[in-house]
Amino acid sequence: MELHTAAPLTGARLERVRAFLQAQGLRMGEDAGFTVLLQEEGRVLGTGSLCGNVLKYIAVDPALEGQGACAQLVSELVGEAYRQGITHLFLYTKPETAPLFSSLGFYPLIKTRDMAMLESRKGGLEAYLAGLQQGQGVQGACVMNASPFTLGHRYLLETAARQVDTLHVFIVSQDNGPFSPALRREMAQAGAADIPNILWQDCGSYLVSAATFPTYFIKDRARAEDAQAELDIALFAQKIAPALSITRRFVGTEPFCPITARYNQRMAEELPRYGIQLIQLPRKDAISASRVRAAMAAENWEEVRRLVPASTYARLRSLS
Repeated sequence: MELHTAAPLTGARLERVRAFLQAQGLRMGEDAGFTVLLQEEGRVLGTGSLCGNVLKYIAVDPALEGQGACAQLVSELVGEAYRQGITHLFLYTKPETAPLFSSLGFYPLIKTRDMAMLESRKGGLEAYLAGLQQGQGVQGACVMNASPFTLGHRYLLETAARQVDTLHVFIVSQDNGPFSPALRREMAQAGAADIPNILWQDCGSYLVSAATFPTYFIKDRARAEDAQAELDIALFAQKIAPALSITRRFVGTEPFCPITARYNQRMAEELPRYGIQLIQLPRKDAISASRVRAAMAAENWEEVRRLVPASTYARLRSLS
């Protein structure tokens, strides 16, 4: 049995890996930056990939179970991550396989009926929580991508801020769009600089948007969307909210994206179980970040001006 690596995986080898994963009940996306293969006479017997700071698409032929093949794959992936300067890794898997990865040096963070989230750094979540700013009084939270920050985001924040003493605002830090996390946060802070009771919090890798959650191991796509929401909600409600005494979470209504609308619905069902009220605010004038991006692509800067705060508009023009 031979071990091969590829960055990225292409051609016939990619197709063989896709077929192998499919046979194991897994779906491979387009985000594998570095992949490890165990092969014998051209036949794939095991594989795993490094996607940013997340280990994904890990599978071993059932005939090799208990022979250390999974440990070999994970060791190679962790070694590559360290070579790239990535020292804090995450792994999402089925709950029943979480103990295997715990035995390989990963620490459990949260578990739901469909998913388990683990990290490579012992006490990583506790250190993250200890670094968050503490508020006072009645405390609420908003979590947003703000790609870019719009008048709709501004309306959500100023309306939410009037209903609490402290509003914790998390700008999702996943680098998965046209604007970097640092730029999105910069535009959000500038656009809401006059709202005095906002605390800007770091998401780290612990608040992940539904679009980036790895659910490649869940066959049913509709179920996968619910699983994404359930894990994110559980992590927020069980770990983050108690650390900050958050009792209210604010979101805008979602008339356009069915995935986000379903996510909001799941929050409305789940958060009250943890003593957290979900408050859905009507979307302001059908403003959306996607509408802004479309106007930018069409170079319709007058439309952009109508949809974003002056500070966002100035920053976007500086990029053009």
